[in-house]
This record gives sequence, C-alpha cells and structure tokens, in this order.
Amino acid sequence: MTEASGYGPQGRSKWLDIDWREHLRWVHVEGTWANVAEIGSGPTVLFVHGLGGSWQNWLENLPDVAEAGYRAVAVDLPGFGRSEMPREKISISGYGRWVDALCEAIDAAPVALVGNSMGGFIGAEAAIRFPARVERLVLVSAAGISVEEQRNDRAMAALYRTERVGMMVGTWAAARSDRFARRPGLRRALLRYVAAHGDRLPAALVAEQIRGTGTPGFLPAVDALTSYPIRDRLSEIAAPTLVVWGADDKLVPLRDADVFEELIPDARKVVFDDTGHVAMFERPVRFNRLLCDFLAEKPGEEVDETSEAAVGD
Repeated sequence: MTEASGYGPQGRSKWLDIDWREHLRWVHVEGTWANVAEIGSGPTVLFVHGLGGSWQNWLENLPDVAEAGYRAVAVDLPGFGRSEMPREKISISGYGRWVDALCEAIDAAPVALVGNSMGGFIGAEAAIRFPARVERLVLVSAAGISVEEQRNDRAMAALYRTERVGMMVGTWAAARSDRFARRPGLRRALLRYVAAHGDRLPAALVAEQIRGTGTPGFLPAVDALTSYPIRDRLSEIAAPTLVVWGADDKLVPLRDADVFEELIPDARKVVFDDTGHVAMFERPVRFNRLLCDFLAEKPGEEVDETSEAAVGD
C-alpha cells in the first residue's frame, strides 16, 4: 500500500544506516549551547523544525541532500530537542536573529533555508531581516498567517498553568517512544493532527519524532507564534521561495499557502495530495526530488510543476 501510493519512505531509509553520533555536535550560539546535526559538504542547506519538533524531523531528507552535493545542517532550536533554552524570552524575531548567529558560528555562507511550520515562520523572518544570509527559502506548511488570528490570552494563561503537567507527559512519552511507535494504532493517534496516515509511517521514524517532545520551549513558542504578525512584511523577501503544502494539513490551512505565494515576490507553490503537515517525511521521495531540483536551479529558472518531481510518484 505504501509503495503504491508513494506515502512514507520507499524501501529502507538511508538514515537508518548512518551513525548520527559522528554527525552531531554542540555549537555555542548567543550564550547557550545548540545541538546541531551536519552531513555532507558543499553549499549549506539549513533545516529548521517546527513547534514541538527537533532536528530528527529531517531524517528522511538530510542524506539525500548531502548526496546531492550539499552541506545539510539541521538544528534543535533553543528550548527544543537537546538545545538549551535561550537567555531571553522566546520570540520569532529572536529565533530569526539566532539563525543568523548560528550560520556565523558554523561558518556558513549564504544558505538555502528549509523550514517546516514554525520553522518556516522563522525562515521567513530570517529572510526579511538578513537578506544576505538567505539565498533560497523553502516553506513547508509554514506558520505565520492564520496563526495571527488565533491568539487567546485566557487560553494561553491556562496552558501556562498546566505547563508542568504537559512537560511531564511529554517527557514520559519521549522515554517510551520505541514502545509506542511499534503499534500502528498509537502511531496514528500520536500523529493524528500532523500526518495524514501516521499508522503507515515506519515505527523507527515515528519513534524519532516522539523522542524530541516534552521540551521547555513549547509553550513560550506558542505564545511567540501568536503575537508576531508577518503578513505585511512578506513582500520584503528577496530570495526565490518554494512553498510546499499538504492538501490535508490539519494544523495550517492550505489557504495560507496561497497567501505566501501571492505576497512573496519570487514564490511558487506545490501542493501534495493526501498529505498532512509534514510533507518532508510523509512524502520524502517526492519532497527530496523537488527540493534538490529547486536548489540546483540557475537564476531565472523554475521547477517545472508538471515534472515528475512536482507531480509525485
């Protein structure tokens, strides 16, 4: 079923045969330590995860991008994964500045920045504030449009009151990720709002996604997401931009993709059918092909959206 539909990894995933301990390192950025994964060499492609995520969100993508001749770098944002909390209050503008500082710390020239959900929001912010740093931008179900209308201070106050309980539950689930991921029903339940078919994703991949949960940055980042309008500044993005969305995204509506495509001057949109919020590991074969084609474009060229890469498997 998975092979025929092109949903999920096709065959054995390359990341399973990589000793990631050899590719992880600590980088000191703005006074705190960040967990960074790096593989390959060449122009830098920086992957930024979304809310509640970690660098492992990009496991299906890093090896292919590295094989295509790039330095593939994925990070745990401050307050997520294994990275320390930032010294200042979490904010989208702060994360955008942190991305620029990280690139400086790892000696990255202008980068192609690939961001999912909140990571896309941060990528757009970085492209606006540091245009010389971001030469290409990929927004995968990016936050920042509808979320500006969803702020509810009373609900936020209630969330903060239950933060400790939420942290304990998240930590408990993360410690049992392998056990939970072995059961298709639990995979579907755990990813019900994220993936279109969580039960059809491999247990090992789902376990790695769960492992990054239960971190202290989650609620402060929710607050930051809903208090930083960006719509009116999208026209300032100069980088060629690829907008990738799942037609069945339950977290960020498909209409937001239209807004990004309309307001960013050099943007084009590709929508994956029967796909949720995390196209990069729901449809990794198609996503990687599309991404690598976009990265290889010469000025003035565009990915052919009727090509095999855009249409899918």
